[in-house]
Amino acid sequence: MIDTITKDNQLLAIIISHTFSEPGIHFFTPGELSQQLAYMHHPAGKEIPPHVHNPVPREVHFTQEVLFIKKGKLRVDFYDDDRVYLESRTLVAGDTILLATGGHGFEVLEELEMIEVKQGPYAGDHDKTRFEAVDKILLKAKL
Repeated sequence: MIDTITKDNQLLAIIISHTFSEPGIHFFTPGELSQQLAYMHHPAGKEIPPHVHNPVPREVHFTQEVLFIKKGKLRVDFYDDDRVYLESRTLVAGDTILLATGGHGFEVLEELEMIEVKQGPYAGDHDKTRFEAVDKILLKAKL
């Protein structure tokens, strides 16, 4: 239900399956990541006190993104920081993925609707470096 993709103890991604369901609050990310990801399951009547977030200076060096798959099927190809292909995973409706480090590419396998959340502001062409995708014959896909 939770799939962690790592390379040499470096967190590349966390996948939360649409089947994950546990009561309470579950943080999947370590506190030092600039993008925090949690799952919350509360009973009816649970109250969360009103609050505001205080201004806290933060320094972000790399963009991390979260994808929520609403509809369809998406293959995610994972690469290390040197652009070496590692493996692939297939996401379906209801799945969530945090892309923390390394590289990644995608292929839409079925008509897709997804929501992306990442840090801003967007830096345009300075925000990413594109590179050649792995040859499909070399894919190592896990479902």
